[in-house]
Order: sequence, then C-alpha cells, then structure tokens
Amino acid sequence: MAQPLATVDPQASTPTAVPTPVAAPGAPLVHRPGRWIDGWDPQDEGQWSTVGRPIARRNLILSIFAEFLGFAVWALWSIVVPQLPAAGFALSVDQMFWLIAVPSLVGATLRIPYTFAVPLFGGRNWTIVSALLLLVPTISLAVVVQNPDTSFGVLLGVAALAGLGGGNFASSMANISFFYPEREKGRALGLNAAGGNLGTAAVQLAVPLVIVSGAGVALERAGLMFVPLAILAAVLAWRWMDNLSHAKSDPRSYGVAARQRHTWIISFIYIGTFGSFIGFSGVFPTLIKGTFPEITASVAFLGALVGSVARPLGGILADRLGGARVTIAAFAVMAAGVVSAIAALRSHSFGAFLASFLVLFVATGAGNGSVYRMIPAVFRHGATDDEDRARRARSAAGCLGIAGAVGAFGGFLIPRGFAISTSQTGNIQAALWVVVGMYAVMAFVTWAVYSRRGSSFGQTVI
Repeated sequence: MAQPLATVDPQASTPTAVPTPVAAPGAPLVHRPGRWIDGWDPQDEGQWSTVGRPIARRNLILSIFAEFLGFAVWALWSIVVPQLPAAGFALSVDQMFWLIAVPSLVGATLRIPYTFAVPLFGGRNWTIVSALLLLVPTISLAVVVQNPDTSFGVLLGVAALAGLGGGNFASSMANISFFYPEREKGRALGLNAAGGNLGTAAVQLAVPLVIVSGAGVALERAGLMFVPLAILAAVLAWRWMDNLSHAKSDPRSYGVAARQRHTWIISFIYIGTFGSFIGFSGVFPTLIKGTFPEITASVAFLGALVGSVARPLGGILADRLGGARVTIAAFAVMAAGVVSAIAALRSHSFGAFLASFLVLFVATGAGNGSVYRMIPAVFRHGATDDEDRARRARSAAGCLGIAGAVGAFGGFLIPRGFAISTSQTGNIQAALWVVVGMYAVMAFVTWAVYSRRGSSFGQTVI
C-alpha cells in the first residue's frame, strides 16, 4: 500500500500526513431480489475497479463451466457413435455419420435464438435453464443406447437433442459481453470461448474411460455422467451468478449486419475455421476407430484439446500481425495438414495421421481467434463520426452472432461430406481433397478482400 506523503505544516512543529488521492468509487450498484443488478456500467472506471471487476470475474468463471458442459454434451455423440457397434447396434457408415452431423446442425440453428435469451430472461436465469436443458439429451441418450433394437430414427432424434449444448456458446458469449468493458472484452470472451471448446476434448477423453464395463461397454454411463454436472452448473449459477438489468438485445443489429456483405464473407471464412474445428472434432474418433482399429479412439481428445488452446493464441497473433494475415496463414497450415493426413492414410501410418490432424487442429483454433479479431476491425474501418462508429459497432455485434451460427454449420457439412465420399469411393480421401480446395478458396477470399493492397481497406491492417 502506498505510504502517505509527509509535508511540513508551517503552523506546527511536527509533520502532517497528506493522504494519497483515492479514485472515485463510481456509480453505485443496486442489488435486487433474484440477483438482479441495476446501474451496471463497466466503462465507469471507479465502479469497475472497486466492485465491478470481482463480480464480472465470478460470472465469467461460472459461465465457462456451464459452457464447457454445453460443448461436452454437444460433442457427446462424436465419441458414442464409434462405440455403438460394440454395444450391439447394426448401423451403416452413412447412418453413423448422420448421428455425428445432426447435433452440429441443430446447435448451429439454435445459436441466434440463444443469443436473445440472455436479454430476455437474464444471464443468470438463462444459464440455470440452459444447464438444466442438458438433462434432456443426456438422460435420453442413457435410455436409448441400452437397447440395440432402437430404431435409427429414434437414435437420430436423440442425437439431435445434443444440439441444445451447441446453443449454450452463443448465450454464454452474449452474457459475458455485457459484464466487461471494451478494453477487456476481447480477453474475457477469448477465455470463455476457449474454456467452452475444451469441453469437446474433455468428453472425448472421459467417455471411453467411463463406459468400460468388463468385456463390453456401458454406453448409458456416457449420458448419466453429465446429470450431476448439469445440476451442479445450475445450482452454482443460481447461487452466485447475476442478472444485469441493462443487458438489452438489439435485434436491429442482426438486420443491419445481414445487409452488409462483409457479414457473409466473414461467415463463409468462419465455416473454414470453426466449422473445421467442430466437424473434424466430431469425426476424428470415428476415423481413428474405422481406419486404425488397433488404436484406442480415446486419443482423439488431443485434437480438440490443441485446437481449444490455440484459439486465444490466434487472437494474440492477430492483435500483433493482423487478423487477415493470421487467417490466411491458418488456412495454409490447415491445407498442409489435410494433405499430410491423406498421405498418412495411404501409407497406413497412424503416427503421421495423428500428427497431421494435430497440426490441422492447431491451425483451426488459431484461425477461430483471428477471424473473431477481424470482425471489429472490418466494421470500424472508414468510420466518420461518433454516430457512424456506433452504427458500425452494432453491425459488428450482429456479425459476431451471424458468423458464429453460420460457421457452426461446418460441423454438419464435414461429416456428411465424409459419408458421401465413403459411399461413392470407398474412403474419405475425395472429401479431404475437396476440403483442401475449399481452404484455398477461403484463403484467397481473405487475401483479396481484407489483405490485398488494392482492396477497399488500402493500407489498413485488418
């Protein structure tokens, strides 16, 4: 603690202490029943430094835990599907890829309505509801996997319920964005996103260990293990999270963003980064199980793990070098990883196959972070006055929501592409070559629109 400065009082023979000036406490907060907070203003430095930061940090930590579970449930079928044959289910390759793909389709569709749920119900209240909703897909899974005679239609319907976990990302990110000042929002949202992404790795590591039962598998445990965790997340949110009365949705921002061509260009690019992360995370255990049956599919968690860790690193690099440059580099590395994986499949080398995919996953994570860094830079370029800057900020906020939803559809496209490739050619190599071609197109679009010197952005680093 700083010591007071000593001065000499000319009317006294002893020094007197002059206290060091203390920052103003800022606008007061009003706490209402139901853990509602009025008067929240993270831009108020006095309020933020005294009472705001601890409250925001507490809500961030609990939000990360709830989103972590959401991602885990969203990815649950990615690790359950490879185990279904051992549990007595007779499914075709196409059916197995459908079970992997449909949760991503539903999760992507739910992202925009989940975003509006936070301002409508309150961040704390919706976290409680969304955590308890995870009981529906997990308990349903525990019931249907105990009967190998369960029809494929029922399995597909239950797999679709796992998409509820995918919606949690959007509501969690929207909620945390209201808690933090602009200068700290990027770091908070990066931590929130990375913590959620880790749920994919965690479920692919834990489920194979939990379901082992003697000589067979007890697949119902894959769902039941999340029941107490979902209840715990709801209880923690009820007890320690907060609702902010000032958190209001702006549906017009989505309308404004939807009319901007950059929203759709960035959404297309985000399919390549985030869609690849979700899509390849979903199919990776099945690829390992089907191509290298001598290897345990539990090592698949490494892909989602390194991809999650790389996401904030991509944002950091983008801050220094520019989001477009990092995104282009990410696509180049992703393409190299896929080409290397094709070579590994042809030589049946698991070591090379795993290494190739880990490189791919690192690049997808870095690309996720860099694309999100591009969005505010793209929309604030060319602002003329405060009113124009405010309008552009609303467009950027809408773009974040739209791109997050559209990008997640990649998690559906990749498994379906693999299914079509397998049925037509007998393997996934044709689909992988299509993916390489798409990365080349996406890298070119990123360069042409956001990095080329002759583009509309000129010398501005995006």
